[in-house]
Amino acid sequence: MKDKFFKSGECWVWFNAGAIAIALVMVIGLVLLIAARGLSHFWPSEITIYEVQLEDGSKQLSMGEEYGEELPKGGDPIADKQILLKVGNRELYGLDFRWLKNKNVVKTELATDVVVIERREWGNFYGFLEQVEFDGQVFTQNDEDVLLAKMHEAIDRANELHEKARDLEKDDIGAINYDLEELRLERRRLELKDEDTPEVLAEIASQEKELREKFEVVQAELFKLHEQAKRDTVSLVTIDDKRVNIVAENIVMAFKPNEMSFLQKLGHYFLKAGEFVSDEPREANTEGGVFPAIFGTVLMVLLMSVMVTPFGVVAAVYLHEYAKQGFLTRLIRIAVNNLAGVPSIVYGVFGLGFFVYFLGGSIDDLFYPEAKPAPTFGTSGLMWASITLALLTLPVVIVSTEEGLSRIPKSIREGSLALGATKIETLWRTVLPMASPAMMTGLILAIARAAGEVAPLMLVGVVKLAPTLPLDANAPFLHLDRKFMHLGFHIYDVGFQSPNVEAARPLVYATAFLLVLVIILLNISAIKIRNRLREKFKSLEN
Repeated sequence: MKDKFFKSGECWVWFNAGAIAIALVMVIGLVLLIAARGLSHFWPSEITIYEVQLEDGSKQLSMGEEYGEELPKGGDPIADKQILLKVGNRELYGLDFRWLKNKNVVKTELATDVVVIERREWGNFYGFLEQVEFDGQVFTQNDEDVLLAKMHEAIDRANELHEKARDLEKDDIGAINYDLEELRLERRRLELKDEDTPEVLAEIASQEKELREKFEVVQAELFKLHEQAKRDTVSLVTIDDKRVNIVAENIVMAFKPNEMSFLQKLGHYFLKAGEFVSDEPREANTEGGVFPAIFGTVLMVLLMSVMVTPFGVVAAVYLHEYAKQGFLTRLIRIAVNNLAGVPSIVYGVFGLGFFVYFLGGSIDDLFYPEAKPAPTFGTSGLMWASITLALLTLPVVIVSTEEGLSRIPKSIREGSLALGATKIETLWRTVLPMASPAMMTGLILAIARAAGEVAPLMLVGVVKLAPTLPLDANAPFLHLDRKFMHLGFHIYDVGFQSPNVEAARPLVYATAFLLVLVIILLNISAIKIRNRLREKFKSLEN
């Protein structure tokens, strides 16, 4: 029985099934580990007070969130263990984190009445609420409920004013600056063509004057909003009796984690998770959200898909349907297969040298001479990044499409030609629709590879922080020359280039999990389309 099991080859079926099961378990486990370490960052942690005995015998109080612990290899679990404490209050202590030796900790207790202030700058602040100045009135600890209510009222109003100010900066002032730059380029364009007549220049000057007057009005409104947001302040006292006044405009939110119920913590968790997905980054990308990176990643993948699909399909159709099957065709196929194994950074160097410097520089010379010496397309941008990744994933689409074409029976082509259809009509109406599921398979593989690539993007378009999105309300709306943010590069930047490594670590996991979700959603969309096409043309195959 045993010899029959091995001789029949059934053992290899079980070995393959076991290997696939193990790989699947490992992938799922990795994703769950990333999700657990990343998503737990948004849960409000309890604030603990540590009484630490120093070497000189004196005692010191430290307060903050316990971020983790470390045990040196071979060390004693009690004496050598160190606790990583997030103490915040960066303007006072210089760093957000502090290591405490477990053997020096005399006692610990939960801090009562501690308030966590999440700020736009300088990170979190941990302290005890002492005073709130709201609308010129000073509220103290005489009535704690009123004090807390006024603090939240001041923060809500400051956040509302901050949002209005940000909308003015992005929409109104951004549009005015864009129009002023267009007028400057128009003047330069007329100078290069010797068409800068006094009448035309006077018209441009009139438009510029009108825009500047409009800018002054909007700027005055912007200053007014900032002044209104700065008039309220919140005063707190630290665990070591240092008083700090925080302007309400600099506060994102305030909460008491040690007094929150489970439902309140759950609501806070979803609020922070939503902010992470929909907000912009701040504090060197270690706080805030990653929406520009999500937007840039999805937009780049969509543009790459639009570019790579037609070229890959046309190349596959030519190789399979038109080219003579000889030595040259076999050589081309070998070259295409080898291109799939070229390191991605090589594509980045090629994209920088050929697309950016050569093609982009030529486009600037022909169509944007008025903008020189500042480059328009002669620098890294969204278009060159999409084309570079399209070139990188092109072999995958070609091979997948050609395999789909080879599976279509020859009788279908002959039947179509016998009915009087031309070869191009046979391809367009019969062969390509039947091969469309294979094309979508190639596109799925291309999306899976392109969405996670980082190395070539560092050379051809991605940046640490993009001031504006590539898509906005200014014509031509989609700005292919702009640089953009990417989730993969965001992970690299936060994880390895951040000045605050400990604060950035959970965001690395959260961003990595988000990147996996984006890739899964893009792939699911493509798989849905492929399955629909497969069902639609299933009757033709039968």
